[in-house]
Amino acid sequence: MTESMQLIREFCDRFITPEKATRTRIFFPEANEVKVARKSAFEGVSFKLDYLTKPSFFQDFGFVNKVKMSDRVKPEDELFLVAYPYFNVDEMLVVEELYKEAVMNTGRKLIIFNGELDRIRSGYYPPFFYPKLAALSQNLFPKMETVYYIHNFKGRNGGTLYRCYPHPWKVLKRSGSGKKTTCIHQQETMPSLKEVALKILPST
Repeated sequence: MTESMQLIREFCDRFITPEKATRTRIFFPEANEVKVARKSAFEGVSFKLDYLTKPSFFQDFGFVNKVKMSDRVKPEDELFLVAYPYFNVDEMLVVEELYKEAVMNTGRKLIIFNGELDRIRSGYYPPFFYPKLAALSQNLFPKMETVYYIHNFKGRNGGTLYRCYPHPWKVLKRSGSGKKTTCIHQQETMPSLKEVALKILPST
């Protein structure tokens, strides 16, 4: 958590100008992480620090209270950065709410940092039990642009699915020693992880 927090701070310092800082709202997964951020990587910053969920009585069982985005977003906000929303399933549902209520059909921007969206794309959460979460693959994800992505594949056909916007998606295969990689495939749209693992990497 602390390393991801530091990476987000470095990202903000590099790409968000000082005059935009007060109009940038950074959402952490839950309220306690905002307290940690204010005492560490984001101490003394002008960014607005906020949260997606807050603790509940049943937190130890994985239940949290979702935060209503209309109560958090302010008229002067221009950019929303969501930090690693993946530990609790409710976090990405709140992100969808944030998009619908504060970003869609506006000039505002939404950035998701280390969201581990592959869990949802791959069906890790069964649609029968998590229908709203599964629907994100059709309703929210197609509206998003992946800017930077790395997924490593282990085993005999080891390699990496890689993308750095605006360049195409690339499949890199490791050499026998594992120290060098060669681009064996590229395409404009993201291939599924199953396709990369079972078809693209074994084909060479």
